Amino acid sequence: MSTIQVKDKVFEISITASDIAETVQKMAEEISRDYEGKNPLFLAILNGSFVFAADLIRKVTIPCQISFVKLSSYSGTATTENVTELIGLNEDIKGRHVIIVEDIVDTGITLDGFLNSLEKAGPASVKLACFTFKKDAFKKSFRIDYLGMTIPNEFIVGYGLDYDGYGRNLPDIYKIVKS
Repeated sequence: MSTIQVKDKVFEISITASDIAETVQKMAEEISRDYEGKNPLFLAILNGSFVFAADLIRKVTIPCQISFVKLSSYSGTATTENVTELIGLNEDIKGRHVIIVEDIVDTGITLDGFLNSLEKAGPASVKLACFTFKKDAFKKSFRIDYLGMTIPNEFIVGYGLDYDGYGRNLPDIYKIVKS
């Protein structure tokens, strides 16, 4: 299937499920090497990262834990530039190695404030594992430590990414072609 329709928009395939799986495997190997003996806490940002987080943590070969937070800054296909914390952090991260798991970083607005608030909780370290990065849309200056793919500044769905809540279940990633 090369094109699909999600609600009122048409999308074409951009990243295949096999390319996604290969990228996730490489990221998991790198994280497993870097965190050997450190028992990291993976902190997945809901809703979008749940698919990537599940795939990533199943490929990581070291002892670790996972938890979830829910942040939002989108409405439809555009950022609102206001971050809302819908489900907050429940774990004590003081002295822990934390790896934030995010499906996509585009403007960086959603993560910027969250990263600053995490630092106040006293973790041993905070790193970011992100599957896709829209370099041309990025407005902040934080570092992505484990990056799957840099992509063009196009609206995408699939592999956890959505359009108004739809399309997250698609195994491939699709880019918008028709509004």
